[in-house]
Amino acid sequence: MTMQGLRGILFDKDGTLFDFQATWGNWARDLLNRLAGEDPARAQAMAEVLRFDLASRRFDPASPVIAGTGDEVVDLLAPYARMSRTALSALVSGAAAEAPLVPAVPLRPLLARLRASGLRLGVATNDYEAVARRHLAAEADLFDLIAGFDSGHGGKPAPGMLLAFAEHCGLRPDEILMVGDSRHDLLAGRAAGMRTLAVLTGVATEADLEDLADAVRPDIGHLPELLALA
Repeated sequence: MTMQGLRGILFDKDGTLFDFQATWGNWARDLLNRLAGEDPARAQAMAEVLRFDLASRRFDPASPVIAGTGDEVVDLLAPYARMSRTALSALVSGAAAEAPLVPAVPLRPLLARLRASGLRLGVATNDYEAVARRHLAAEADLFDLIAGFDSGHGGKPAPGMLLAFAEHCGLRPDEILMVGDSRHDLLAGRAAGMRTLAVLTGVATEADLEDLADAVRPDIGHLPELLALA
């Protein structure tokens, strides 16, 4: 499928704008140790539920954290957390907001170049909206819409957030490119009627994603070349 005629780009956040393992490995280790207290067996049990290796600080490609919503992560940890679900949700979202972010590429120069070419930009993440806004505070002025799973449009792979971006910007879905690192991202793009770009800064491989992608690139830094921007 051609990339001509695009008027908007919608990004996933984790694994797309930010390198997934580098950002979320330390976050997960610190969160699980905090929840477990002095009980390493409980920390290990939670790590296994999340498909996370405490020693290497890396997620398994099949980890439910990779494409899941914040609520789904809370549901998985709740049986081990020894606190109310409300308190656990606040702890998870608070820890996520303070995660040590590692951008996939220098974000502001790339996003500014895309904006300067006339493209509308947005974020559709299965993270909390407030966390996404915290993570993207330095680039927020370059986005037309930042939506999380809790913004009222549902989470991916459903297309609600994507269609909300199209409506907000007055664009047809087929004028928008959905960029993501997981099958959830690409399935949402397909369901919304958008073109799709897979990037490999998450944990999925090209083989995992290519059947749902109109193109695959190592990272979002390849967008200007892909879109033939001057």
